[in-house]
Amino acid sequence: MNLVFPILCVFGVGLVVILVASVRIVQEYERGVIFRLGRVMAAKGPGLFFIIPIVDRMMKVDLRTITLDVPAQEAITGDNVTVKVNAVVYFRVIDPVMAIVQVEDFRRATWQIAQTSLRNVIGQSMMDQILQDREQINDTLQHIIDEATEPWGVKVSIVEIKDVELNTTMVRAMARQAEAERERRAKIIQAEGDFQAAQKLSEAARIMNTEPGAMTLRYLQTLVEIGVEQNTTTIFPIPIDIISEFLNVRRDSDDRKIADAKRDASADDQATK
Repeated sequence: MNLVFPILCVFGVGLVVILVASVRIVQEYERGVIFRLGRVMAAKGPGLFFIIPIVDRMMKVDLRTITLDVPAQEAITGDNVTVKVNAVVYFRVIDPVMAIVQVEDFRRATWQIAQTSLRNVIGQSMMDQILQDREQINDTLQHIIDEATEPWGVKVSIVEIKDVELNTTMVRAMARQAEAERERRAKIIQAEGDFQAAQKLSEAARIMNTEPGAMTLRYLQTLVEIGVEQNTTTIFPIPIDIISEFLNVRRDSDDRKIADAKRDASADDQATK
């Protein structure tokens, strides 16, 4: 009787230990990959389940999106410019079994493939493309890394280049290029403005030439604008119509005088004969 109670206590304690060792709890964002005697059984979870102690072994895999910082990589672009580029990669595990069985450490493997892919893509791209068409480079990187990590059960969703560092000489050269481009655009805009202004002035001159009173109205408008300013001298414009009439009268008078002189000269010639 004295031996039964200690045996029952030991058996009870052992049963509790086995029960505790058999219980596994997996969170909503996790999956537990079960190995039974070295063979993959399944990926279980989330929630509470039991395994066979000693026989079964479980490894947890996080299914949440992982943010991976790719350190600055020094590379030479397609047009022989040395740059330093860093990036960030967003990926998640979509197949927990493959992420455990196919690769030793899927995080480190993804990090390494992201580094090498970043250097390769930068080496095949031109400097202007890196600065201006970064979205296309991001898509190319995402496609390359996603293809490489697909056998591991990893899905790469986003790859973003964060910073592009240039040496001081290249920065000064780009600043000079940008300044020259701005000056070129300014000259083109000024030339286009002068051309359009000349066209409008030419059209206005043709319209004023067809309308007799248009120039007079323009003179009067100028007189009003001059009167607004506090000037000591005021110019009164003479209507162009009056000037033209005066010029016409004078021209007729001169023509008559020339005709009379010719007649007198011919009369004198006849009298002499």
